[in-house]
Amino acid sequence: MFEARMEVRDYECDIEGIVNNANYLHYTEHTRHLFLKERNLSFADMHNKGVDAVVARMEMQFKTALKCDDEFISCLNVEKEGIKFIFYQDIYRASDNRLSFRCKTTLVCLQDGKLCDSEDYTRALIGEK
Repeated sequence: MFEARMEVRDYECDIEGIVNNANYLHYTEHTRHLFLKERNLSFADMHNKGVDAVVARMEMQFKTALKCDDEFISCLNVEKEGIKFIFYQDIYRASDNRLSFRCKTTLVCLQDGKLCDSEDYTRALIGEK
């Protein structure tokens, strides 16, 4: 549904010379933000309306480690289950297309701190009203 191409920066690697596991979460979050931006939805605008999308759950699988200067492709697909948005995200090393990371992220929306079903997020992410 959406792809973003990125590159590993040296400070994202640990002493073993591979990407520190926490950085994969940054990559997937950045991909979700780019996806929303492409869909003309702004986190800041939504927050100002009192609506915040927050991560409720993540399931992660680490496959092939990325290293400094590796280019990678971060792929995203999303579906809606009730009031939850389920993001399926895979990261592939660009040089050989090997799966590096897989993540299933569940997001929910809060309106003024209370769980809600956001029409704006649904329209932007799924294409429904």
